[in-house]
Amino acid sequence: MTETSVNRLPEPPRAAPAPLPPSHWNRYIAAVTGRRSKWAVLAAWLLVLMVAGGFAAKLSQVQDNDPASWLPADSQSTRAVEIAERHFADHDRATAVVVYTRDAGLTPADLAKVDADRGTAPGATAETRSADGKSVLFSAPVPMAPNDNEVLGDAVDKLRRTTSAGAPSGLDVRVTGQAGTIADFIDAYSGMDGALLGVTLAIVTLVLLVTYRSPVLWLVPLLSTFLGTWIATGVVYLLAKHAGLKVDGQSSYVLTVLALGVGTDYALLLIARYREELGRRADRHEAMAHALHRCLPAVTASAATVVIASLCLVFGKMNNTQGLGPVIAIGVAVVCLAAVSLLPALLICLGRWVFWPRRPTVRTSPSPDTGSGLWRRLATAVDAHPRRIWVGTAVILAALAAASFTLDSGQRLDEQFTKTTDAIAGQRQIGRHFAAGSSEPADIYVADAQAATTLARVAKVPGVAAVAKERAAGGYTHLTAVFADEPDTPSARATITRIRDALDGSGAVVGGQTAVALDTSHAQGTEEAVLIPLILAVVLLMLVLLLRAVTASLLLIASVVLSYGAALGLAGLLYRALGHPHIDRGLLLFGFLFLVALGIDYTIFLMSRAREEAQLHGHRAGIRDGLSLTGGVITSAGLVLAATFSVLVVLPTVGALQQGLLIAGGVLLDTLAVRSLLVPALALDAGKRIWWPTRLED
Repeated sequence: MTETSVNRLPEPPRAAPAPLPPSHWNRYIAAVTGRRSKWAVLAAWLLVLMVAGGFAAKLSQVQDNDPASWLPADSQSTRAVEIAERHFADHDRATAVVVYTRDAGLTPADLAKVDADRGTAPGATAETRSADGKSVLFSAPVPMAPNDNEVLGDAVDKLRRTTSAGAPSGLDVRVTGQAGTIADFIDAYSGMDGALLGVTLAIVTLVLLVTYRSPVLWLVPLLSTFLGTWIATGVVYLLAKHAGLKVDGQSSYVLTVLALGVGTDYALLLIARYREELGRRADRHEAMAHALHRCLPAVTASAATVVIASLCLVFGKMNNTQGLGPVIAIGVAVVCLAAVSLLPALLICLGRWVFWPRRPTVRTSPSPDTGSGLWRRLATAVDAHPRRIWVGTAVILAALAAASFTLDSGQRLDEQFTKTTDAIAGQRQIGRHFAAGSSEPADIYVADAQAATTLARVAKVPGVAAVAKERAAGGYTHLTAVFADEPDTPSARATITRIRDALDGSGAVVGGQTAVALDTSHAQGTEEAVLIPLILAVVLLMLVLLLRAVTASLLLIASVVLSYGAALGLAGLLYRALGHPHIDRGLLLFGFLFLVALGIDYTIFLMSRAREEAQLHGHRAGIRDGLSLTGGVITSAGLVLAATFSVLVVLPTVGALQQGLLIAGGVLLDTLAVRSLLVPALALDAGKRIWWPTRLED
């Protein structure tokens, strides 16, 4: 049968519509699925797309990838930046360090090239030669502007082109320092939004094709989710541009991947319910109304959990953490709204033919659907040996979780990229021929009256190779302290701590790249202590409100925490195997938020359906039917989300690669082990007590 002929199949005869059970959602459902109002829904989405969607491509223009701008206001690094901006006019400048190296020793032609380059760099310092005569460096200020990466990026690119052009053969020229490092991060993320979006869409398309085995149906959820993601990106841009929302490279790519993955998950759940209802009802409007009635509580509870949990991040200390929360919340809220309004309207308008070649027809038999054979067999097996299965699964997850204690959060600057960048190569050259910290000295600001005493104290601190007075202005003196060790290493951070201890009570503040890294680590530790319990409390509350069962909610929280620990352990093993064993400490909070808030999604889908079935058929049958009926769609959703987050490995930063592997691995563990084995086995072993204080029949 051709597609054209399928399109012409008549809609089954319309019967009197079956009324929906009483619900506060019914007015909304009627608006989305109405015979005329569905067209208004489509028109509204088109209007929003025209208004907000046009700004989505501009998101990269408002990113701020300078780590110093992420710190809390009370950190010494932030106060150092404020003093520099107020008294030394450094608010629109970053320092680049240009290093020239020839392993056989610098030649007169090399030194002439250095002098020529210094002459073209306004504000360049005097050159400094290494003791071995193989390297020379100078620093130069480059312009930067808030919320405009192109200013600094273009300036560093110009400096790199100038210093590389006409260099004598064999002379290695690198631009490093603060400006070089920021420019490398900008380069890493610039142009990646489109590539990341394309790869993510390709993966989602592939999974949808395999799931539906239809040449048409996959386009509908993909279109709905893509439009929701694009609109959310436009909204984030507008808030970053006009409302002060902090956006960096991480929040930008997380928005793209998360929105596409989560939106597709919601679409899969709705389409599965819609297909079920099309098998019961002749009229597609009525079928969609009942599908929405049944899945809206689970979908909205899932989205609300992620939104509220992510908004907890606004209580973090880091500015980029505070900004990430609203970005996630906006993305999830918009794609959820698209899944429960735009997608239903599209499906109704297209009719049953969109499922071709497996076009659903009304069943003549009244027998209920109990799920596919594979998941029905798994549900029966879990029911036969629940205690053995949940104990065995928990032991395996606990063993994986034990491996998480081997994670090391001491990630250095040269470990933050998957390839050697220009700034990293320059830093390594400096480490070979100068004091290792020459490219990124500590900045010390102190009142003029204390300058001489401060300089003498700092010079005696172990780990300080040299200290010098740079300049004075506005009653402050700027000192620089060069480390004996490479910047942003554990030993350099220890030196910062010793300098601060030596200057305690003097009013001096210590900043610079290594100080930023140290203050960032301290702030992240505080965030973990505050935000992790807060996120857990939010998730627990949402579970209690949805399931109206305290016991089940506590067990489910315990299961996702165990799953998170197992995901950390698995990820740690993968990191070591790939040669990236050290993590940024922020990964722990990032992973916790996503694996707990997103991991609970699948458990919500399972347990809300299990509760629905248990009210009809009793506890044991409800758990079995809930697992068998949701097994296929939830597994597909988990594969989509894991696949989308695995796309992060294409980004050239180690942080993105580690985030992708952690979330993808954790989602797979949660989907295939926790939701398929641990949770249903626990529910069966606990019996109807799991629904306390609600009472259900066995």
